[in-house]
Amino acid sequence: MSTVRPGIAERLSRMIQLPTVSAELEQRGLEPFQAFERLIAEQYPLVHEHLALEKHTDLGMLFHWKGRDAASDPVVLMAHYDVVPVDESDPWTHPPFEGRIADGRVYGRGALDDKGPLIVVIEAVENLLADGFTPARDVYLSFGGNEESFGTAALAISDAFRERGITPWLVVDEGGAVVDSPLPFVPGGAAMIGVGEKGIVTLRLSTRGDGGHASTPPTLTAVRRIARAVDRLDPSMFPARTPKAISRMLAQFAARTPGAAGFGLRVLSRMPMITEQLFARLGGEPAALVRTTVAATMQSGGTAANVIPSQASATINLRLALGETVDGTVLRVRDRIRDPKVAIEVLDGSDPSPESATDGAPWELLADALAVSHPGIPATPYVMMAATDSRHFHRFAPAVYRFAPLEMSSVQRAAIHGVDEYVEIDALQRGERFHRALLERLG
Repeated sequence: MSTVRPGIAERLSRMIQLPTVSAELEQRGLEPFQAFERLIAEQYPLVHEHLALEKHTDLGMLFHWKGRDAASDPVVLMAHYDVVPVDESDPWTHPPFEGRIADGRVYGRGALDDKGPLIVVIEAVENLLADGFTPARDVYLSFGGNEESFGTAALAISDAFRERGITPWLVVDEGGAVVDSPLPFVPGGAAMIGVGEKGIVTLRLSTRGDGGHASTPPTLTAVRRIARAVDRLDPSMFPARTPKAISRMLAQFAARTPGAAGFGLRVLSRMPMITEQLFARLGGEPAALVRTTVAATMQSGGTAANVIPSQASATINLRLALGETVDGTVLRVRDRIRDPKVAIEVLDGSDPSPESATDGAPWELLADALAVSHPGIPATPYVMMAATDSRHFHRFAPAVYRFAPLEMSSVQRAAIHGVDEYVEIDALQRGERFHRALLERLG
C-alpha cells in the first residue's frame, strides 16, 4: 500500500497565505518568498533530507533526486510559486490570501496558478520517499518564484542544465488541465496537454511631438500618432497556420463524436488549410490557436486635461504563433505602422516552441499516468497560448509538455488571474496520484 499523507488541503492553504506576488517584489520584499521556502522545508522533511537543493537567483529552487540509473537523461517537473496581484476592489467570496478551506475546496490566489499544481508534485515525491522508493532515472523539481514576471529564475535553472550538458528526457510544466467538455459537442472529458507553446513579445511604441495648449492643437499630436500606430496593428497582419497538434486534437475529438459534428471534425483534422481559415474567422480562442494575436495593453501620455503632451507611448503584447519569430514579428510591426517617427522598443520576447511528439515514450508515460489518476480520460494534444517557465527548456529539450493534472471547469479556468480562484480537494488527491504514477513508471 502506497503512503499518502492526509492534510494536503491544509498544506496548500498555508502556501496560499503567503503573498508571493512577484510583480510587487519591490513593495513586499523577499520575505514572502523566503517564508515559502521555509514552509516547504517544514512541510516536506523527506524531500529536504534526500534531495539536494540548489538556489538559482533569489527565487529559483532546484531539487535533485538521484535515480537508479545515473546514465539516463533526467525528468524535470516544474511549477512556480509566485502569483499575480489582487485588485482589492474585486468581490472575492473569501479573502484571496486566507486560503479558506470550505465545501471540499481550497480557495485563494494561486490555488490553480500555480501552487496547486506545485503541491501535487512535491506531495508525490514526499509520499514515495516515505515508501523508500528510488526513481529509475534522476528527477529534478524546478520551482520558480517569478514566472508571472518573465521567469528569470527558471531561465537561470535552464542555463545551468545547458552549462552542465544535461538534456532532460522529459519536462512537465503547468499548462493544460483535465476538462469536462473540451468542445460543446464533444462528449466526455479530456486531459489537454500542451505539446507546443506560443511565443511572446512585448513592445513599447513611443513618439514625441509638439506640446502646447489644448486650445490650439497641431494636426497630428503625439497621442494621435500613437493611437494611429496601434490602430494599424490587427490580427490580419499575421498569416494563419494550423499546427500539427491542432489537427491531431481534432482527429481525436472526431473519433469520439457521433453524427455530423464528428464528420466535420474529421474533415478539419485532415484539411489544415480549411481549419486555419475557419478558426481565424471565428476569432477569440479558435483564432488564437492558429495565428499571432495583438493586444494593446497600456497607454500613456499627458499631464493635464488642457495640455497637449509632447510625448506618448503604448505597450503592445503579442503572442506568436508556432512558426513565427520575435525578430520577424518586430519587422512586420514596423512595416505595418509605416511611421518612422514611432520608435519600437522590445521589452521582452521569446520565440514559440517546437512541437513535442505524441508518439514517443515520454508521451506514453503521461498517458499511462493518466490511466491511473484519471481512468478513461484521454491524453489530448493542443497548443498552449500563454507563456510558461518551460519555454526556457524547449530551446534544448526535445520533450516538453505543459499539463497540470487537475480538473478545471470553465468557471475555474476563468478565475485564474481573476476572482474566486479555487481547487477541489479531490482534484489535488488525483493530481498527486498522477505524479506518483509517473515517477513509479519511469523505468
